[in-house]
This record gives sequence, structure tokens and C-alpha cells, in this order.
Amino acid sequence: MGSTVKYEAGNGHHEGVSFLNSSPSSKRRGKRKVVIIVIVLLLFLILTALGGILAWLFLFKSKSNSTQAVRNAAAPSVRAFSGSCTISSLDYSADYENSRSDQFYLIANAVTRMINSTISADSTIAPFFTQLAVNAFSEGSVIAYFWMRFDVSESNSAVLPSLSKSYVLSLLQKSTRKPKQTGVSEDLRITTVALSPADPRLLRFPKDENCMFDLTADPSGKKVNFTSPGFSKGAYARNEQCQYILRAQKGYVIYLNFPIFHIEDNCTGEFVTIFDSLSASDDDLITMKCGNRPPSNPLTVLSSGHVAMVSFINDGTSVYPGFSAEFHQVLKMKECKLVLPGSEGNFTSPYYPAFYPPNIDCVWTIQAPPGMRIRITFNMFRLLEPDVKDDCLKDYVELFGQRYCGEKLPFTVTSDGPTAVVNFHSDESQTDKGFEAEYSIYDPRKPCTDGQFACASGRCIPPDLKCDGWNDCEDLDDEQNCVCAADQFRCDNNLCKSLLWKCDHVNDCGDYSDEKGCQCEAKQWECNSGQCIPTEKYCNGVNDCADSSDELSCNSTTVPCTNAAYVCENNKCISKVNAECDGVTDCEDNSDERYCSCGNRPYKHNRIVGGTDADVGEWPWQVSLHYQGEGHLCGASIISDRWLVCASHCFQPTDRVDYSRPDKWTAYVGLRVQGDTSTAQIRKISKVITHEYYNGDTFDYDAAVLELSSPLTFSNTIQPICLPATSHIFQAGKSCYVTGWGTLTERGQLAQVLQKAEVKIINDTVCNSATSGQVTPRMMCSGYLTGGVDACQGDSGGPLSCMEDSGKWFLCGIVSWGEGCARRNKPGIYTRVPVIRKWIKEKTRI
Repeated sequence: MGSTVKYEAGNGHHEGVSFLNSSPSSKRRGKRKVVIIVIVLLLFLILTALGGILAWLFLFKSKSNSTQAVRNAAAPSVRAFSGSCTISSLDYSADYENSRSDQFYLIANAVTRMINSTISADSTIAPFFTQLAVNAFSEGSVIAYFWMRFDVSESNSAVLPSLSKSYVLSLLQKSTRKPKQTGVSEDLRITTVALSPADPRLLRFPKDENCMFDLTADPSGKKVNFTSPGFSKGAYARNEQCQYILRAQKGYVIYLNFPIFHIEDNCTGEFVTIFDSLSASDDDLITMKCGNRPPSNPLTVLSSGHVAMVSFINDGTSVYPGFSAEFHQVLKMKECKLVLPGSEGNFTSPYYPAFYPPNIDCVWTIQAPPGMRIRITFNMFRLLEPDVKDDCLKDYVELFGQRYCGEKLPFTVTSDGPTAVVNFHSDESQTDKGFEAEYSIYDPRKPCTDGQFACASGRCIPPDLKCDGWNDCEDLDDEQNCVCAADQFRCDNNLCKSLLWKCDHVNDCGDYSDEKGCQCEAKQWECNSGQCIPTEKYCNGVNDCADSSDELSCNSTTVPCTNAAYVCENNKCISKVNAECDGVTDCEDNSDERYCSCGNRPYKHNRIVGGTDADVGEWPWQVSLHYQGEGHLCGASIISDRWLVCASHCFQPTDRVDYSRPDKWTAYVGLRVQGDTSTAQIRKISKVITHEYYNGDTFDYDAAVLELSSPLTFSNTIQPICLPATSHIFQAGKSCYVTGWGTLTERGQLAQVLQKAEVKIINDTVCNSATSGQVTPRMMCSGYLTGGVDACQGDSGGPLSCMEDSGKWFLCGIVSWGEGCARRNKPGIYTRVPVIRKWIKEKTRI
């Protein structure tokens, strides 16, 4: 039995589809039926042809019909908008989800004609109107998602201010005030319109079959998987522009996770965008990401409704695998409002550690007994939105009348009464990881226990942190009314600081009072070392500063070759400070940028804070050295696929053990947790070369290079660190990181998980004073004179890593020696790598 499809519209009826079933009847009725069928077919052909013309004119309105026209990157003369409109006069049909269905075609055509007639009627912007398409529908009231593009030549640039979101939106909103006769319905009613600027590269025609996918969540909650093109082959192709429409059932939201995410770390040309609608509008953008994320920090986001869209753009040659993603539907939160029970506990932003969804408001209430107070500590806080500073008008936590947003170190807030109400708000776009907080109820008469000091903020700190010169309370409460010790001086802001910090060219007080009276006089120029020279000797071609810094920042490119100048391979010297691997070619022979496949951390990590467990691949040049029968003894750093850098003292024989034997040493590379070698590369040491000038009494020239038995294969968790040139300057006060599996406390147990700690480079004069003159030119200090953060036993030979402005990491120092671990006024001592760079190069030939 056959059936014929007939489209009906008019007389106040919605467009419908009816099926005319053929059945036995009289010849007369049969003839009439044949005539009707012929007429219907003719009308259908006419309508189809007309529809094709209309589609050409409107649905794919363009100066060029090729999709490539949409894919062009945004230029100053291009304005693109993406938006949605709600059609209240139609009932939703599942056929609208299929962009190749007749139903999609007819409704999209009608909406397109309506928008086209509105824009084309405006003489100001109509001449520049070049493209328009309806790309998707979603249910509820029928929501149509569309985009439009305008192209303006330089000669007509004066019209650009008119091509604003507000102007175009106002035109479209006028069209919603009365029913539109569109040919589909006499009363196509558009009740709401939303519009936002859009990236032209993200706009797609609905019938383009190239890398477009419409995916629906499994009702049972089973995960649906999808990948970037070419993922199974190990790399995505050039110039991909992909779009993934994700749908869930009404009443659910989409939980989207990327177990593998590895694209070029360049968000200008290659990126993934996730939208909280089926429109590529800036106002619906949840997040835009690029780079390489470790499995410990996957990209996980949630939508606020039952639809979402993922776009993937790649505008170059790829050597990256792309992404593997999965999504499933979860019930939408009906209410994010909770009274927190008990005297202590935890709470987080919705779905933490996944990105919180857009358009959500939560309220947590904590009630304490009369006379008690509430302490809330945010251990992790990241509500960071692009271009939002401190006004907290978009995403924020509001507590006791104060709004908090952005990215913050752990902080504490206390109530002034027995009730605390925490409000959390996210707007319609740009979400983040959110927060993790803990709360406790306390007696204000005894706010802290175990002899801790009670800050005015309500935070409790160990008693030895009071009057130590550091703002541990966050409001300087612990540093007020202090009596400075004999080895301290008082800053103008009343902080007590070590006498060793005065005039060290670092703002230790925070108000520069420790540097008052330390500057050079008028008509003098200050060297990096603090030496003062006459101004006329600055950049005169002669090294008047002992450290040659007066000739290293001059306009002249070529300078006399000294130990302080950067030497190119052609033996010409340049004056630029830290010229190597800064992304700018300074040497005529390009030798300053030739060997820069180093110092990279492939994985993107959260912000580094404090002395904590290192993340997977966070320090990919870190090596664990095991001696046969004794386990981990020293650290080391990768400088090439065959060579490591370590400290000489790790290989000095004793009466009991000959640590100089290379065959007894094993290198564990790519290791994070001791004992877990599942992702590590293991190599035997074939050669140990200690510095011939090493002095076991003074630890001078404490450096060694180790050759591996076979080359390493570099990966996301195994990479070499850059070796700094002899002229490389690591300024005093610079933040760097020491890493290793050393003991967590003096004479304590070795760490099982790789540890990281931020330390500061200490001025050479201060360093020498703190060590009673034991520091040689091959040594440097790093740490905190107040103690508390330092390398320790087992960290020996490991790296002191510093990142430069180029994003490259350099091996600044090698963990060498110190008096105890993290003792007051006893910083860690490191072998100064720039000084031994030439020796390393001679021994390794890298």
C-alpha cells in the first residue's frame, strides 16, 4: 500500500503533514484521485523548485554559496551574529532535529524569510547583508537558532558602528510585535529574540555534511562518545571546522567530559568552543579551550538546559591527536538550596570539580547556636571570567554582603553572628571550576585551639608564624604590634624583616621601605649587582659594571664578547639579556633559537601553589635516581634524550658503598609516584661524569652529567629542560620551583608523591651573609630566610626550575646543600647552572 505526502498551510492552520492512503473505489473516484495526485505532484514540483530558489536566496543567502565563505576568519570588515527566536505558534516535531527533513526545510525557510525581510528593509545595513541561515531547532516552545553575516569594505567602514548587537537586535525585536505571513502559517508568531556577536569561523550551513554531527543522549544514562576527525589515526587533518550538536531529554542537562584533550596550545588558530545552546553566540559560550590537558585535570562542563553545541576549529597543519569526548544526561537541579547540617562540613559549587553550569543560583545556609560564630574557608576558588576584573557582576560568591570572584588563594571568612548565608550566581556564559569550601562553628571567646594564633579574619595559624614578617593572616593581623628580633628591622608598614633583606634590590617589605636610601645617586646608573657607575658609562661599549650589566641592555645588537654577553655560534655577541629561546631571532645565524625544543610542559595545569603534590606531567624533566638495593637517593634533570644533569655529591664513594659505579644506578623517567612505574621509562646509567673540580668539603662545582643506556622517547610526561646560557640572568626575587621526592621534614620520611615548592632567588650578597661566606661563584641561594620551604635530603641533584617570559622553563640550579631543611635564615644552596653550562656542553656534546 502506498502513501503520498501532502503539505497543508493556510486559514489559520499550522503547517501539517497528512497521509492519503489509496484504497479500492469506483473508476470515477479513481480517475478523480489520479487527477488529484497529478495536481498534487505538479504543485509539489513547483513548490520544490520555488523552495529551492528561496533556499538559495534566503536559507543560504550569500555572495558565494560555498561553505568556505563562512569559514573565513573574522576581519575588521566582517560582522557576524548568532541568535535564537522562540516560535510560539508551532508544536514541536522531532523532524525539526533533522536538518535534511522537509519539515526542517519549510520552517527554516519561513523563519529565514522573516529575518531577511526585516534586515533587508533597513537601508543602513541591508547593503552589507551577505549570509543568513537557520541551523537548528530545539523543543519547548519551538526555538530556532540562526546566524547572519555582514561584509563591509574599507570604503564603507563608517557603517560599522551601526552593525552592533543592539541595533540589529532592535530590528529583529520589532518583527515580533505582530504575526508574520510567511507562507507556512498565517500567524507565525515570534515571541522572543536573542542575538549576540559570533566568530564567523563557527558558522555552518545546516546541510553541509562535512564534519557535522547531531548526537542524542542515551535515555538510560549510558555515555555517548565522539571524537575529533582523525583521532583514531593520531592526528586531525588541516583546516577542520567541525560542529557537534548534543541533545538530551527535557528536564535533563548535558554532562560533557573530555578524557583526552590534546590540540595545539594556540587558541587563536586552534580551539574547542562549547556553547550552552545550539547557537554559536558569544553570550552562550561556556568555555573556549586549547592545549593539552592531563588525565588528572580533564575538561568537564555542564549545560544549563537539554541542548549544547561543541565546535572545533583547526586552521593549520596538525601533528596533534585531537580529542575524545563523552556525554550523558543528568537530571537538572530543580533547586540549588540547602541548609548545611552539623558543626562542620564541606560544600562546593554545583558539580565540582566539573565546570559549574551557566544560569544557576545556589544558596547554602549555616545556622550556629546563639553566641557561636561560623568560619568558612575556601580551599580552592576559581570563578575566572575573561575581561572581568574585581566588579564581580557576572559569576560570584556573595557572603556577608561581600562578593568574591576571579582566582584566589585559600582564604577564610567569618560571620559576626550565628547565621551564614552563602549565595552563588553564574550568568549565561563563561563558566569555570568553581570552589571547594569547608565550614565550622566556633566559640568567639576561644576561636582557635592547640595554642594557634587567631587572626582577625577568623583564620587560625601556627603560633610561630606570628611576627615572622609574612602576611599569613591575609590582613597583616599576625604582623601587628610585633617586637622585631635582633636579626630583624622594622618596615614602614610595621612588618619585621630580616636585616639581610635590606638593600637587596627586592621589595621585601611590600612598601619598598627596605630599599630606601639604597639607590644610586643622581647622574648614576645602577648595575644589576647594585654597583653604581656614572651615567655616561652606561652603554659606552666598556664593561664598567663588574657583572657587565651596563652593556647588556643597550640598543646596539653586537657587543664585545665577554662572559656576560650572549655568544652566537658564529662567535658574534649580542647585548640582549636572556636571548636564548625567547621566541625572537637575535643572532644572524639563528643559533639563539635553533635548539629550543626544551623547557615545555605539554600538559596544561591548574595554578601552582605552595609545597604540594605535583600533578601528572607537571615537571616532565624530573628524574628519580635509584641505587641498587637502596631505592631513591637523588633527583636529576633531563637535558636531552641521552643525558641527565645531577649533583656530584650523589656519586661520591663511601667506606661502605661505591656510589660512583654507573651500573648500580637506574633512572626512572616520567615518574610521579614512587613504586608506580606504569607510565615511566626506565633506563640504566651507562656513564657518570662528575666535575673534575668538585670539592667534597665545600660542595664547590657540585655538578655531574649522566649518560643513559638508551635514548628516551619524549612524551607528555617526559621532556628536556632548557640549559641557560652563560650570560643568562636569574634576577633576585624571581619565583622558581624546587621539586623532588626528598624528605618532607628534616630527618623525616621520603615523599612518595613528587613534591613541588615555590622558592625565591636570593640576592648573592644576602646569600653570602646568610651562609657566613661559604658561597662560591658556582653557587646560589633560593628559598625563604624565614624558613618553612626548602629542598631536603633526597632532593639532591634535582632541578631548580624557572620559567621565563617566553613560557620556556630553564634549569637555574641543581639542589646541592644546606644546613638542615627549611631552617630560619638558612636558605637552600644550589649549583649555579649558567656558570657550568660550558662544562656540560663539553662533556655531553649537546
